[in-house]
Formats: sequence, structure tokens, C-alpha cells
Amino acid sequence: MKMRSHGKVPQRGGLSRALRQQKARLYIIQRCVVMLLCWHD
Repeated sequence: MKMRSHGKVPQRGGLSRALRQQKARLYIIQRCVVMLLCWHD
């Protein structure tokens, strides 16, 4: 589930920001999955 084909690779500052955004997105998706699994029970 890697999405690295987004054109040019950003600079160092942009890279850390992109990594933080991706980590937040993964965290949100994980929370949604956990809530869905809990609701199915």
C-alpha cells in the first residue's frame, strides 16, 4: 500500500511534513477500522 508515485520527491522539510501527514492518515484509518470492528460485535 505504498504511494510514492506523486511526481517529484519533496525537500527535506516537506518530506518530514509528508511523513507526519501519512502517519496521521494511517492513525485515523486504524481508528476507523477498530471502531468498525467493535461495532460489528
